[in-house]
Order: sequence, then structure tokens, then C-alpha cells
Amino acid sequence: MKMKRIDSINVIPFIDIMLVLLVMVLTTATFIKTGLIPVDLPEASTAASDHKPQEMKLTIKKDGTLWVDEKTQVSLEEFEQKVVSGGKEMSVVLYSDKEAAFQNFVGVMDVLKRLGHEQLYIVTDKK
Repeated sequence: MKMKRIDSINVIPFIDIMLVLLVMVLTTATFIKTGLIPVDLPEASTAASDHKPQEMKLTIKKDGTLWVDEKTQVSLEEFEQKVVSGGKEMSVVLYSDKEAAFQNFVGVMDVLKRLGHEQLYIVTDKK
């Protein structure tokens, strides 16, 4: 039995597959960057009012103080009351100074976990 010697590898199918993967990655990256697929919504004169869940902006400053919506300083207990009154639909957007003590962050997370609140977004700077 004589074996056939292979002198070259056909790379055309490999290139085809790589181009398809490249198109998929670029398409997905576009949706991730914008966060949504652009859609022109139809118009109606009796449109339902937009139900947008509330958003609370919580800031932990370097000295450990908590601020709600950058204008009201609150204690951890007052923050807990605001989360309870906002309901589970409310999003909490957390801005924490990188120099702030980790205990402050843990305290906020403890409050949210105890209340079963899962709508938390942590804002960071991109390097």
C-alpha cells in the first residue's frame, strides 16, 4: 500500500471560516457598544405612559460618607429606607471613590443583599 504525500495544505476553507467569525464578532461588538438595536418605533396618539423604573445614584466619597443623587448626605440606615421605598424595580447606580474604605462598600452591599435587591450597577473608569 502506497501512501500519498501531501505537499500543501488547502487554507481556503480556513479563511472562509475566519471571515465568517470576524463578521460575527464585529456585528456583536457593535450591539454591545451601543447597548441596543436601533428601532424606529411606531407613533400613536394614545401611547401608554413610559414606565421607567426609578434610578438612585449613590456615591461613596473618600471620607466614607454616602450621598444620594449628589445632593443629600445619608446614613446607611437612611439609604436602606430609600431602597425599601423605591422598591425592587429601582436601580441603584454606585459611584465609589477608589480611596474609600472597603467597609463602606461592604455595608452598602449588605443592605442590598438583606433586602433582596438585585438592581445594582457599579460605575468604573476605563483605563
